[in-house]
Amino acid sequence: MTVLITGATGTVSSAVLRSLAGTADVRVLVRDPAKAPSGVEVAVGDLDDPASLDEALRGVKTLWLLTAMGPQAPYRSMNAVWAARKAGVSHVVRMSAIGAAHDAPTRNGRLHALSDVELAASGLGWTVLRPAFFMQNLFGSVNGEALYGALGEGRVGMVDVRDIGDFAAEVLRAPERHRGATYTITGPASISLETAAQDLSQVYGTPISYQRLTLDDAYRTLREVGLPEWDAQVTTEYFTAYARGWGDYTTPDFESVMGRPATSFADFARDHATRLRP
Repeated sequence: MTVLITGATGTVSSAVLRSLAGTADVRVLVRDPAKAPSGVEVAVGDLDDPASLDEALRGVKTLWLLTAMGPQAPYRSMNAVWAARKAGVSHVVRMSAIGAAHDAPTRNGRLHALSDVELAASGLGWTVLRPAFFMQNLFGSVNGEALYGALGEGRVGMVDVRDIGDFAAEVLRAPERHRGATYTITGPASISLETAAQDLSQVYGTPISYQRLTLDDAYRTLREVGLPEWDAQVTTEYFTAYARGWGDYTTPDFESVMGRPATSFADFARDHATRLRP
């Protein structure tokens, strides 16, 4: 039976697809078939259009559900869940957000909490993944001899997206083992950007300092690089929470499922040196 991957052209779902390489019967849902990844079955549909999902979900056993951050995310998740019920899907593995809750300090976290509850009440088999701050968020953050960031002195249990892909693929291959589970996926250590800069100094062989950005500067930068207004505001809400210590923890979830430690920031930095400082 088929696994359907939503968000197939994005960072996380691309990692899931790489981790599923060699798995039979993988299908991707895309709005534009010209942008679909190669080597997998392609279904054209849009989470904003419920009617477009019927054919895409035909014969699907397990759904990887990822909705882009935004005020419409619960609507898109709802459409997918109800279409999955109608199509006879057995299990939904949902990408939620770190700390998703009705009292989360970000709008994104509160919206994800709504969709998590709806999925749990759907009657479908379900698993929810809540990954921490992505290490990949720091791509392009090193300019010259400085790492720029707006997390203040906050420490976060940041995680490599490659590990999220591996974890999701493990669950998708055997979802019955993870029925009704909510996993918070972190890296092996909670670190500050000051510590990250020290690791980068070792990678580049030259001192790298942590250059703290104000929240206003961070917001302006996000808008200047093209992030929509809502996304820039919510990302700044996350920066505010992280700077106050909201993300300063790790969990054993990754290692307990995968049987290995999650990737350290130092290893991530060595693997992606040219992308961190382009």
